[in-house]
Amino acid sequence: MFWRRDCAGRIGPNLYGRLRPISEKWIPEALAVSGFTREEALAFDDPKTVMDKFARWIDANTRGRALFVSDNNGFDWQFINWYLWHFTGGNPFGHSSTNLGSLYKGIVKDTFQNFKHLRKTAHTHDPVDDARGNAEALLAMKAMGLKIAL
Repeated sequence: MFWRRDCAGRIGPNLYGRLRPISEKWIPEALAVSGFTREEALAFDDPKTVMDKFARWIDANTRGRALFVSDNNGFDWQFINWYLWHFTGGNPFGHSSTNLGSLYKGIVKDTFQNFKHLRKTAHTHDPVDDARGNAEALLAMKAMGLKIAL
């Protein structure tokens, strides 16, 4: 799930895609977090179709260089980077990502602080809720003085 900000500073158009698994290897406990069964996941959309749509969406909704900002970029980036390169032959984000928590720690100059209180939408592990909450937190950081083009 990805969000962008519109010209008035509100959370703008979003994209949601569900990718069919590409391997017979899977971890039941990891899948359980999503709320879907293996059978439901096997009926999701073709990953190439979804990633092509995602790349087009990034292009249509980005001014300048696209930035990948995530709450857990060590985890999220691996997935997004590999799937974009594998299914589209490129990555519009380039070769780097940014951690939302690290941005906040830099703003408040304290490595022991946490940004999660800046979310308005609860973090439920539903990609729609989680992405919205992270977008809200990023907008709050911008309001605190973070220089970022959104």
